This record gives sequence, C-alpha cells and structure tokens, in this order.
Amino acid sequence: MPEHLIVLNKDEDTISVIDLEKHEVVNTIETSHNPHEIVITPDGKKSYIACSLGNKVDIINNETFEIVKRLEHPDFNFPHGVGLTQDGSKLYLASTYSEKVFIINTLTDEIEKIIPTNQKLSHMISFSPDGNTVYVPNIGSNNITVINVQSEEITTHFPVGPGPEGVAVHPNGKHIYVANQDDDTMHVIDMETYEVLYKRRVGNIPVRLVFSQDGKYALIANRGSGDISVIETEQKINGQVRPWEIKRIPVGIWAGGIVFNRDGSYAYVANNKTNDVSIINMNTLKEETRIDVGIHPDGIAYVKK
Repeated sequence: MPEHLIVLNKDEDTISVIDLEKHEVVNTIETSHNPHEIVITPDGKKSYIACSLGNKVDIINNETFEIVKRLEHPDFNFPHGVGLTQDGSKLYLASTYSEKVFIINTLTDEIEKIIPTNQKLSHMISFSPDGNTVYVPNIGSNNITVINVQSEEITTHFPVGPGPEGVAVHPNGKHIYVANQDDDTMHVIDMETYEVLYKRRVGNIPVRLVFSQDGKYALIANRGSGDISVIETEQKINGQVRPWEIKRIPVGIWAGGIVFNRDGSYAYVANNKTNDVSIINMNTLKEETRIDVGIHPDGIAYVKK
C-alpha cells in the first residue's frame, strides 16, 4: 500500500503529494488561499485543510486527491488548527483571530457548533490519547483552553509559558507537553492538576510538538534556530527518570509541521523557508535527505492508501 505525504505550500496556495517510495512529488493541487494545517480522517479517505488567509476549509478526497468541498463561515478569521475525534465523526477547528472553536460534522461536512474561547489568539487543536479532551493553546493569553468532547463545553483554562503554540498529550495520558515560542521553553504539565512538573530550554521559537507513537520521543520544531529538539520523555540517568533534550537535529530554515510514518521509523519536517521536507531516521536521529516541495511548506500529514 503506497505511502504519501501531503504538504501544504502556504505561499503558493498548493499542496504537494509526495510518494515516499520514490521520494518525489507526484501531484500538485491548487487550494484556497494560504493552506496552513491539515488532518486526515482515521480511514484515510478525506483530508481537511485550514486555509488561513482564504478563511476556508478545503476538503480533499484522498482517493483522487481532488478538492470536493470548501467550507466557509463569517467567523472564520484565520482558521488554523484542526483535529478529529477518535471515530472521525467530528472535526475541531480553531480560528485564531475570531478566537473560536468550530465543531464540524464530517458526515455532512457542516458546522454543528461554535465555541468562543474568550481568550487571545486561539491557534491549535490537540486531542488527548483517549479522545475525550481537546486542548487549545491561546498564544496571546499564555494559557490552554480545555474542552470536554462529550459535552462540547469548555471546562477550564490553565496557564503555561509565554506564546504557547505546540501542544500534545503524551501517549501515557498523564502529561501535557507545551512549546512556548516566546521564551524558547517546553513545559511538562500534570494532566490532572495542571501543575508544571518540568521546564526545559529548547531551540529558538518552538512552534510544533509531536510524540512518537510509543511515547519515547517528543519532537519540537524550532522555527528560529532551524532545528528539531529531540526530547527523550523518560531518560534514565543516575537513578532519575526525567524528560530531557538529548539532541538537536539541524534541518532546513523555519522548521514547521512534523509528522511520523505509521511505524514511527521516520519523521518528516516541513521547512518553511528552504521549501523542502526533511526526512529524519528515528533510529539514527539524523536527517537522511530532503525533498523539494512548493513555496513556504508548513502543514504536513502522512497517509497510507
């Protein structure tokens, strides 16, 4: 079954489809203006692309790689972060400047509910591993909004560092990791108490954070320093177990979106300013090669079909 990457080229309004066996772009598709973030349904059949400056969500049929529908709403004001419930039935979309979260039914592709965060610059969407909770980093409020998926209501907000953008929950379901772009730190937060357990210095302007499937590593894209911080989440040393940065991997300029392949053996990084994608071997923790794509690639997704 072929493996592909879908890469969003923000400054030319296209997506590049990469065949990972050939290591080359096999299709280029025009999108609405400024495609930023992407999520793929669990069955791999559809992609949802937030086109931030076009204030649209493009929906792609992954069998044909054609846009089949475009969603619009008057309150789409820089739609950005996207995420799906575990069964894929609902899409959560964060609209940065309207500071609202939209819930979209993926069967009908219609907006079902709009939740104002009442925070500043609500930017990304991240689900807990059990699918019951959504975390929305608010860059301008220096906090995270917590949404209960069952009730579709905000339950709380909790403070983090300045300028939070990258956020993800460890697969163990116990710790929330947050990348704070304004002070170059990562916070590890207790999922129940929201206490900051660890603070770690990472690279310059960390903007994305993802976990390997087994939870061994967190990868953080550092936009300002052109590298990836590799966090070993349970480093064992001198009788201690702690999250620790064990390496920084140089990649292209303005590292952005990161995604793993299905078995976690490789990670892929979209480099905004060198217009390419870095391929990182997770066994050697080294960049193996790069693949040229379009102008200003950022959002990235892996699909096997």
